[in-house]
Amino acid sequence: MPLLPSQRQLFDIPDDIAYFNCAYNAPQLNEAQRRLLDGVRSKSHPWERSAQSFFEGAETVRRLSADIFGGDADGYAVVPTASYGISTAARAIEPHLHAGDCILVIDEEFPSIVLPLRRTAQETGATLRTVPTPADGDWTRAILDNIDAAVKVVAVSSCHWTNGAYIDLRRIGEACRKAGCTLIVDATQTLGAMPFSIEEVQPDFLVAAGYKWLLCPYGFSLLYVAERWRDARPLEESWLARSNAENFAELVKYSDRYMPGARRFDVGEKCTATILPGAVAALEQIKTWGVENIATSLAAINAGIAAHLAQLGCRLPDTAQRCPHMFCAQLPPSYTGNLVAELKAKHIYISQRGNALRFAPHLHVSVHDVERLLGALSELVK
Repeated sequence: MPLLPSQRQLFDIPDDIAYFNCAYNAPQLNEAQRRLLDGVRSKSHPWERSAQSFFEGAETVRRLSADIFGGDADGYAVVPTASYGISTAARAIEPHLHAGDCILVIDEEFPSIVLPLRRTAQETGATLRTVPTPADGDWTRAILDNIDAAVKVVAVSSCHWTNGAYIDLRRIGEACRKAGCTLIVDATQTLGAMPFSIEEVQPDFLVAAGYKWLLCPYGFSLLYVAERWRDARPLEESWLARSNAENFAELVKYSDRYMPGARRFDVGEKCTATILPGAVAALEQIKTWGVENIATSLAAINAGIAAHLAQLGCRLPDTAQRCPHMFCAQLPPSYTGNLVAELKAKHIYISQRGNALRFAPHLHVSVHDVERLLGALSELVK
């Protein structure tokens, strides 16, 4: 795959800022900002909005998502947060769980997965089983080893959110289908930056918050629902999800029929005029770049950073256990400072999760940014 050059010109990032923290919050594209501002202005002229404008943005999101990530456009729902998507999945699976069933999650999982499913376990008498952190870093094997006859739901992130540790969803999907388990995936930390295929993984539910690797506005997230779950009860009963919704004159003729596909799972106010234009701009740009090209380019950036960290005595996971777009490193025991704060003082931004430093660049990063980071690391890590 060809390496993409720095795309900094598409972002509003000052020259003195070196930002390697997209796993926390990605910068916004200039085009997304422009469309968002146009959307905000449009609210000042509500008479210009048609009934169809309440639906067009979401339909565009569905088509783009299917083009980029696979699956059918009808399978995508527009939701505001990852927790909303996981809660939607939790409500759908609740009638199928019984006392003694197990819901499998991994150690130190993000709360958006754990909290909704903990409530589901309480309501049904099921138990939440946690896969311990594997000593060898192989989360895929650790998860597979914990799938047994009692496990009815496997709920995992697409990589470990704290450190970017790789999780092979294709193998886990195969194991879930073989065991008859429901697979719920939170792809927030990989979708848009690492190749993914709905057809290969075949999740029952997949959710991704939009403000990280999808480069979308805060308040936009994606939910994919497999066809066998599309008749499930949604989290809310929105009139916009019903079959007569486009006909505003007859909304009092309440419809018991939902729109087709996963549209019943859309959040009620999808902010079509305000938030969705920015999401559409971001998804269009990701489609133009190509996810494989993004991943290859970010992997090259991270390889250089990782090699330098290793020379400084930092401990890194094996290459096979790292995702292309983000990784973590543990500082040598001799270092006793606060590297995140010291780098921030130099306008270089990374994050720390647990006892590891997390590096998560995107295509806005330039050669100069990397040189500044490596120079600062050499100066500070002694």
